[in-house]
Amino acid sequence: MRLSDPENAMTSSSSSSLVVTGVEARAVNVPLEYPVRTSVGVIATSPLVLIDLQTDGGVTGRAYLFTYTPLALEAMRQLVLAFAGVLKGRPLAPFDFDQLLSQRLRLLGRTGLAQMACAGLDMAAWDALAVACGLPLVELLGGTCRAVPAYDSHGMDGEALGAQRAALARDQGFAAIKTKIGYPTLAEDLRIVRALRQAIGPDMALMVDCNQGLSVPEAMRRIQALENEGIAWIEEPTLQEDYAGHARIREKSRLPIQMGENWCSPDEMAKALDARACDLAMPDVMKIGGVTGWLRAAALAQQRGVPMSSHIFQEISVHLLAVTPTAHWLERMDLASPVLARPLAFADGCARPGEEPGTGIAWNEEAIARFAA
Repeated sequence: MRLSDPENAMTSSSSSSLVVTGVEARAVNVPLEYPVRTSVGVIATSPLVLIDLQTDGGVTGRAYLFTYTPLALEAMRQLVLAFAGVLKGRPLAPFDFDQLLSQRLRLLGRTGLAQMACAGLDMAAWDALAVACGLPLVELLGGTCRAVPAYDSHGMDGEALGAQRAALARDQGFAAIKTKIGYPTLAEDLRIVRALRQAIGPDMALMVDCNQGLSVPEAMRRIQALENEGIAWIEEPTLQEDYAGHARIREKSRLPIQMGENWCSPDEMAKALDARACDLAMPDVMKIGGVTGWLRAAALAQQRGVPMSSHIFQEISVHLLAVTPTAHWLERMDLASPVLARPLAFADGCARPGEEPGTGIAWNEEAIARFAA
């Protein structure tokens, strides 16, 4: 619905008078079609905190958080509820919320789970504001609903399953896939990369992700061996916080270095770019600070001329990449569709924001009851 729709009860003027009345946070543990295997561990399920931010105008904003491990689910849920208490009774204004929560957390520090909880509330607040205005989030932010190129993101699947998934992505129209490497030996990495290349053919882009699993010297050795394998980027070859190490790797590498999914604020992104740690940027909307943090990150990427991709959270990232000046790739990794009423659709290797108001996130309550944690 747009503002011109007579059935839409809200208007842009009335949206500014909405007040937050409460927040509901629910924990679910959702099965994954394919476990996400990495060089440093396996994500067997998708542990999510589902957020409903309610207002006095009957408008609800929705978002979800991904905690990587079920061990963090209850802690995250409680943090969301605690921080929501600070917002209750205040006008719906995401930028004001960001400033308020930053001030409250200045002595404790706005990092880790605290940063993620704040980001979840930020995403839900922006969703509510867009719904109140009767606009898709991308249009509220000044953009248009357009197709965003996506790559299909895979785990450390081994040769047989990896080739099978790669061929399926090719047949579904994707122009790129990503696989995780960092197998015990370089020979295994090369064998997998070559098997996937054979499955997808010469025209599809192939990215690889080390998930921080290598030392700096070992990363340099393996990247040198991969340089003639048609790799589009190599992601987080060493510890993400080691910006100097990434810069050393980048200096010796002919492959583009990608990082960013673990930046916990635009300030951390700026430090990485200042250190010349990467060629490409890949913020995670939950860790970078929600929609508000993403917009600041996108401005940094534009200033530095750095192509910017998304990390997971595909339902909201498709809106944000559509207003990112240096937008590169959307990561397709489906973590939430079993509990969504309308999962994000992909066609011809692209995703497109829906035309419904907000981010389009709506819950499948039957599934939520089934997967409640």
